[in-house]
Amino acid sequence: MPLQSINPATDTILSTYQEMSSSEVADIVRVTHAAHLQWRGTSMDQRAGILRGAAHLLRSRSDEWAQLMAAEMGKPVRDGVAEARKCADCCDYFAEQGAAMLARESVPTDDQHDSFVVYEPLGVVLAVMPWNFPFWQAFRALAPAIMAGNAIVLKHASNVCGCAIALERILRDAGAPEHLFRTLLIGSSRVDAVIEHPLVRGVTLTGSSDAGRAVASKAGQVLKKCVLELGGSDAYLVLEDADLDMAATICAKARLVNGGQSCIAGKRFLVVDPVREEFEKRFVAKMAAVRQGDPLDQATEIGPMARRDLRDQLQRQVTASVDRGARCLLGGSIPAGPGAFYPPTVLTDVRPGMPAYDEEVFGPVAAIIPVRDEAAAIEVANDSMFGLGGGVVTRDLARGQRVAAALECGCMFVNEPVRSDPRLPFGGVKQSGYGRELSAFGIKEFVNVKSVVVNRG
Repeated sequence: MPLQSINPATDTILSTYQEMSSSEVADIVRVTHAAHLQWRGTSMDQRAGILRGAAHLLRSRSDEWAQLMAAEMGKPVRDGVAEARKCADCCDYFAEQGAAMLARESVPTDDQHDSFVVYEPLGVVLAVMPWNFPFWQAFRALAPAIMAGNAIVLKHASNVCGCAIALERILRDAGAPEHLFRTLLIGSSRVDAVIEHPLVRGVTLTGSSDAGRAVASKAGQVLKKCVLELGGSDAYLVLEDADLDMAATICAKARLVNGGQSCIAGKRFLVVDPVREEFEKRFVAKMAAVRQGDPLDQATEIGPMARRDLRDQLQRQVTASVDRGARCLLGGSIPAGPGAFYPPTVLTDVRPGMPAYDEEVFGPVAAIIPVRDEAAAIEVANDSMFGLGGGVVTRDLARGQRVAAALECGCMFVNEPVRSDPRLPFGGVKQSGYGRELSAFGIKEFVNVKSVVVNRG
């Protein structure tokens, strides 16, 4: 079945791609494995050189990559430029730090033996990646994997095939062996067969919890390592001592990152009763001031959603929440005209039993949940099947750190929006997945941690 790339701002079909046959996919896995067998013997300096070359291409052609992201999934061009540059920073980071992260570690045992641990590559890793950050999601998997001596086959989201092909071209132009990183143009229903391939040694997925369960099940059947970065419903706690203008700014930025289409976007805003009314007033003003429009316009702050079906699902969640008692303070309806646009929306009086409380809401819709006090806010924050990220706004930094310790999530930010950083481990708990990307933790996810003991006689 052909794969289509559709401009979400205009509904125009950009490109149609023929899906690869099973034999083509098998051939790609085989040649990627062959490339890995050569690559695993290269020096750390050689590997770093490829990543630095990729970083240069990402920066020098960032406008080109931003135009591609805008066309395929609606990301404003200024955000696309920032995404390409962040990918470059990630490549540079692992090029600089990877050798030290994977250096041999001596372990004292006894006087007769030399004992040490080495980190060896696993082989071909399948990366199953989503459309929301079409460059960043891929590079945060491939940069550490390549530095560790692995090879990658990428199954990208079907609506960003052009981005997937561009990623392959960047690595080749950077000097990587021809088949070290390859793209598979296939639908999601065929991922299981790739996981089953005997030359695929691991799988990393960023996606929904349902997708994670499917991948984990198949990987478990064939006993292959997997890393899962799944959905999130990040809670931001606004406490009574918060600077409310700062809180409104932080929360609006957190909710609207990537048009709200981010696993670590703020989605639930837990506001204590004494400041709720004033916070709502300021927060609505911040959300209303955001400029939505053509993603190719440099002035645009949020573009359309990536697909019409995703926009329609978001509307169903909003409507169901309002029908069950939530109040809509801003937005809340699909605008007239072409494209998959949805306005910044604020719901309040959100309670359990509403989609805005119980589900991940993937788009520019904020859910304000009134709470009595800090203790109640922590309880509500943890009352979620997700555990990816979270935030707290308070003038008392020690208090902020105490709240951070109390929340069940993989990352917690005090007085600023959650973000990923190549230097910090990234991942979640509960239904948000397991394993870590980025940092020294991420680069070691797909290596063989081998113990070596030498008897000196």
